[in-house]
Amino acid sequence: MRDYILSHKTHTSDLFRISKGLTSEMISGVAKLMSSIDLVVASQKIRPIAHCNTTIGEKGRLAFRCQPNHPIDNPEGILASLKEGLSYGSGDAVIGVNPNNDSVESVSRILHMTHDFIQKWEIPTQNCVLAHITTQMQALKKGAPIALMFQSLAGTQAANNDFGISKALLDEASEMMAKYGTSTGPNQLYFETGQGSEVSLDAHLGVDMQTLEARTYGYARHWKPFMVNNVSGFIGPETLYDGKQLIRADLEDLFMGKLHGLPMGIAPTYTNHMQADQNDQEIGGMLTALAGANFYMGVPGGDDVMLSYQDTSYHDDASLREMLGLRPLREFEIWLEKIGIMENGRLTDRAGDLSIFK
Repeated sequence: MRDYILSHKTHTSDLFRISKGLTSEMISGVAKLMSSIDLVVASQKIRPIAHCNTTIGEKGRLAFRCQPNHPIDNPEGILASLKEGLSYGSGDAVIGVNPNNDSVESVSRILHMTHDFIQKWEIPTQNCVLAHITTQMQALKKGAPIALMFQSLAGTQAANNDFGISKALLDEASEMMAKYGTSTGPNQLYFETGQGSEVSLDAHLGVDMQTLEARTYGYARHWKPFMVNNVSGFIGPETLYDGKQLIRADLEDLFMGKLHGLPMGIAPTYTNHMQADQNDQEIGGMLTALAGANFYMGVPGGDDVMLSYQDTSYHDDASLREMLGLRPLREFEIWLEKIGIMENGRLTDRAGDLSIFK
């Protein structure tokens, strides 16, 4: 199967065809046999496409989640980070906030705030607050505007039990979004995963981390999500030792997710628990961008002030697009040009100017 995937005679349509018959264990097994170059070449061939309010996965496009987190969910702080991210062309995948306060009231407040901002500036994107899915469902029932609903997933039932989720719950959430979500869809769910989460929870059942990650993608594809990304260096910092292991996990995860048919992004993250640094994180980002990752995070300064971890910054986002000649998602690029932030696929002198959003 490795030789078939890497063959110059094998095209995207061939891989989409066979992927429907592959179990997660098969995909994990072939990834184990691949070198770094193998994983990049194979990932480049696979381009799953999904639509929420924007279309993700088209060739020549690279999207970003604008992540304007704040340690106390301060509205002014969130909006300042949001404006900065947009001013650098970040946010076409989603404007997604990790809340400090997981209450229905606080989550609803952030959802209304981000939705209102998107509506005011006519931004073609989607909003999301990354609270537990049950909190988001309650907020949706009370009328909060949700374009994309989020949940973390794992690769064993025991770990998903610890996450407080089940297939029945996710089915219900998917049905609610189809009925009450503010996006056009049909892809309205967002999942995060990460090698090591099951080990961190002592719910691995003796199975290796990479196989369990593949099984997570097998679970995720049932709901046809708009976005999936790993956060191996954040969810599992106790289990990935150093930057070399982190880069390998990023390359494996991208390939495995895409071969499952998922619109896969990457969060090449690290924390100070690991023997890793910014160079490792940037190398992971560049390699997976070369491999065709669909999206990355956009974090002010690359340092998340709420979650205390390091990820791709708004400036990194712009650099990855520029060095590989990639453009924002089609609908979002039109908006960036309209507002004067981008022209012919390149940022203008107005990039980084928050006064645009007076």
